[in-house]
Amino acid sequence: MVLTERSGAADYRGASASSTGDQDRARTGVYVLVVLTAGAYLPSPLYPVYQGVFAISDLTMTLLYATFAVVSAPALLLFGSASDAVGPRSMLRVAVAAAAVGSACFALASGPTWLLAGRAAQGIALGAATGAAGALIGEGTRPGSRVSGAVLAGIAFVAGTAAGPITGGVLVQYAPAPRVLPYVLHLALLWVCWRRVSGLALAGPRGLRWRPTRPKIPRGTGLLFGSAAATGFLAWAVAGLFLAVIPTLLDRSTQTNPAVTGCILGAVLVCSVLTQPFVATIGARTAQLAGLAALLVSLGVLALTAGGSTSATLGAAVVAGAGHGLAYGGAAAAIDAIAPPGRRGGVTGALYLAFYLGSACPAVAVGLVTVAYPLATATSWVTAVAAGLVPLAGAAVASVCPRGAERPGRP
Repeated sequence: MVLTERSGAADYRGASASSTGDQDRARTGVYVLVVLTAGAYLPSPLYPVYQGVFAISDLTMTLLYATFAVVSAPALLLFGSASDAVGPRSMLRVAVAAAAVGSACFALASGPTWLLAGRAAQGIALGAATGAAGALIGEGTRPGSRVSGAVLAGIAFVAGTAAGPITGGVLVQYAPAPRVLPYVLHLALLWVCWRRVSGLALAGPRGLRWRPTRPKIPRGTGLLFGSAAATGFLAWAVAGLFLAVIPTLLDRSTQTNPAVTGCILGAVLVCSVLTQPFVATIGARTAQLAGLAALLVSLGVLALTAGGSTSATLGAAVVAGAGHGLAYGGAAAAIDAIAPPGRRGGVTGALYLAFYLGSACPAVAVGLVTVAYPLATATSWVTAVAAGLVPLAGAAVASVCPRGAERPGRP
């Protein structure tokens, strides 16, 4: 009897230690994802500062923002499945090192070339970390948890995107050395990331060959995938306009200080984080339609004001954030419900390509129009075009996404 009790106690302690280890892995994945995404969007409130100091044109500034999306999308496909072969620890070390190079480039920047190099390094870092961090979070999330690993990873991604511009704006406005201090602090956070990642258990040989993730759409789901991809594209297009163009417009038209600008940009992503959990309750179809309606309202306000009013821009940011969370979350939920278990990586990779293109294309379009017209005019035109696409995406979702699949099993 004594031996049995001791054996049971040992089993309990072993299970408890295993559970604690899984939770630590999940926390590490969340921490790394938040820190890397925050660093990627830390420069957003500083764009007007860089433009004034380095005499950069509007076109170059929008290309600077788009560099991140252009690099991170192929990096996601290239490294997405690498953690399955070499283990999350190795991939996250690569990602943290690349992010450190990006922050160092911004801290030492003496011209636009440094900024472009920094954005490229940040894109590589996030592309390399997304799959590995998601794997850690998924492995460390208990099966019966109310929030799945995929949802937790998505929330961490958007939370970091919100924290970056808010922190950057406050530091630029109230701290010394505004073009250096934010990145020095980020390097310190990356050092903590390195220590946490180095503490992970080293995975043994997995017997898997690494190969780039190929975007794949399951046969017979092309229309459903297309409607979800269009919804996600527009959701990230609105977020991209705020993060890339709005800071400069606010600086020129209303002379808003960087702290206020950072909070306006952060409001988009904070509201997105707050609305994403509702997707599991109202279902993918309703979430996409409601999100697109909110995006249409926000785009209408931006097209009319083009950053000419701080209060109107803040209101548009709140509405855009709510729409972003519902549209982006609903699109991901709709695809997650139809993705075959053995091909989930390829389907997710194809969907995220649409997200990354959405965040970059409108900003580049605005930059191209500024060659002949002022930035405010270019923003109003591109925003109006995006608003015209929203009803088409809504009609596609309404006609393709079945009511019976309103509430997918995996949010």
